[in-house]
Amino acid sequence: MNRLRLPLFLTRHVLFALIAGGVGGIVFLLFLIEFDHFTSSNQFCTTCHSMEIAAETYRRSVHYNSPSGVRAECGDCHVSEGVFAATWDHILGTKDLFKQIFGPDYDDPVINALHLPEAAFSARRWLQSRDSAPCRRCHQLEAIQGIRPDTAEIHQEDAKGKTCVDCHYNLVHRKVPHEKTFKRTAWNQMIEEEFGLNPGTAERLLAD
Repeated sequence: MNRLRLPLFLTRHVLFALIAGGVGGIVFLLFLIEFDHFTSSNQFCTTCHSMEIAAETYRRSVHYNSPSGVRAECGDCHVSEGVFAATWDHILGTKDLFKQIFGPDYDDPVINALHLPEAAFSARRWLQSRDSAPCRRCHQLEAIQGIRPDTAEIHQEDAKGKTCVDCHYNLVHRKVPHEKTFKRTAWNQMIEEEFGLNPGTAERLLAD
């Protein structure tokens, strides 16, 4: 009886390399899954004080205190689904870490509020570019009924060609006007009044 012979290129060293590579790949994939899970958690995201400021309004929102008991965490809204897409989002997110370290003092509530509109616009554009995919993880368009009698019709007919964030924003964090109607002068004045600052202080802080 002839013994099964392996191809000549499958030497002992090649087999060892294939097995080691396979095991290493599995371990690396498991690491990515755990890494993405941890770095998408509220605990990790609020490590920076600047993010804790954002979390204050989040904890007062329906996405945190949901009647159904379902709680959307930071990563559910701000990180793509899938381990590789999530990892890529985290890699791109290092630019925010760079800004946190070398940019303005975002831990200062005044500085944080002054720069908030640009952060909000960036997050909305990110959601639009993905057709609000994070929203659709929990919300099924055909199942939306709402409390208004025409809610279902609006989502089935009037919302065609739109994505969730086109209509639904300012649901979680501090309210920021739509990018098309946003006026920097009015926003600066509002922040100055809120924090008791002298007129022109906001513009000066933004220029620093």
